[in-house]
Amino acid sequence: MADRIFAGILLLVTLAYSYIAFAIIKAPFQYDPLGPESWPRILSVVALLCIVGILWKPDTDSLNVAGRTWFRLGAMVALLFAYAELYEPLGFIVSTTLFGAVVARMLGATWVRSALFGVAAGVLGWLLCVELLDLNLPESEWLAEFNSDNEGAN
Repeated sequence: MADRIFAGILLLVTLAYSYIAFAIIKAPFQYDPLGPESWPRILSVVALLCIVGILWKPDTDSLNVAGRTWFRLGAMVALLFAYAELYEPLGFIVSTTLFGAVVARMLGATWVRSALFGVAAGVLGWLLCVELLDLNLPESEWLAEFNSDNEGAN
C-alpha cells in the first residue's frame, strides 16, 4: 500500500512537471540536436511510465526502511544539490568526477575503484556528450577565468 501512496504523490508531481515540459518550456532556438525542449519531455514520459508501473504492480505491501537507508537517501539528495551547485563553477568533468567517486564510495566501492569510476564517468561522459552528441557542456568557470588572466599577461 505504501508504494501506491508514494507513486500517487509522485504521479501528481510528475503530471505538473509534464505540463511544464510540454506547455510552458519554449526555446527560441535550437542549440543542440534534440533541443532544450526535448529532454524535459522525454524525462516526463519515462517518469510517467515508471509511476504507472509502480501503481499497477507495487513491490511490497509495507514500507519498512532502515534508518541507515534513510540516511543514505538524504546523503544522496545532498550530493545531488552539491553536484548542481558545483556543475558550472567546476565544469562538467571535475564535478562529475567528484560526484561519481563519492557515490561509488557510498555504494561500497574501494577508494581506488571509486576514483577510477569518477574519472571514467567525467571524461567518458564529456567525450560522449561533446564529441558524439555535439552538446554544450560547461567548462570550469575557474579555468576560464585563469585562461583569460594568462592571455592578458601575454
